[in-house]
Amino acid sequence: MPFFENGDACIHYEEAGNGTPLLIIAGGGLNSTIWQLNNNSPFNPLNEFKDSFRCIAMDLRNSTDGQSTGPLEVDRPWDAHTDDHLALMDHLGIDKFLVLGFCIGGPFIWNLLKHAPGRVVAGVLTQPSGSRPEARDLFYDNNMKGWGPALLERRPDISPETVDAFLTKMYRTDPDFVFTVTRDFVQSCKTPVLILPDDVPAHPYAVAMEAAHLAPNSQVSMYPWKEKPEQVPIVVRHVRMFLDAHHNLVSVSPV
Repeated sequence: MPFFENGDACIHYEEAGNGTPLLIIAGGGLNSTIWQLNNNSPFNPLNEFKDSFRCIAMDLRNSTDGQSTGPLEVDRPWDAHTDDHLALMDHLGIDKFLVLGFCIGGPFIWNLLKHAPGRVVAGVLTQPSGSRPEARDLFYDNNMKGWGPALLERRPDISPETVDAFLTKMYRTDPDFVFTVTRDFVQSCKTPVLILPDDVPAHPYAVAMEAAHLAPNSQVSMYPWKEKPEQVPIVVRHVRMFLDAHHNLVSVSPV
């Protein structure tokens, strides 16, 4: 089980396959882990795409069931995780790459596009997280009840006040849209994106479709798609076609 260090963070990651680098971000919110990909995703991209891509996934730092650890950077919670994603690619000697993310992976992909636009060639946002006007505190409340207490039990060096400040900055300071970027950013972002909408409280259809309408080089897959097992392979095929269409823009030379 490979690990690497990014400053004070120790990140666990796994790879599968060879070819064009594909960073995969698991769902599960702050409990985003490789386990989620293997056990709790509509499809497992590590299995689906390892025949053609170098698939790379990691446990988010401080995820409950993951093996990655690090400080809670209260002033920059989203950016600290994005630093880990980019540091992992640097560690592996990868410059440009494709990215596919579930759930919290949606905001993370937008943040990657904001901070490393020259490196991310294309992104697949699968059932992306977003903020509903009628439930702005949904993510804060869920994590204060679930993720936060589990972290405090494991990490006596972290206080309840730090968890509260971290989640407040992450989900309540800029509670609108996709948390990490503005509508103006999405409208100006030329990077191709494929969006696979969902419509549950944490993955609002309206937000996914608003992003799709704003992004100038967006595609949208069929909806609904998860409810019937026979529809999932159709969506996976769409994802593969999208990735194949952009993989030639990726350089596999070292950073």
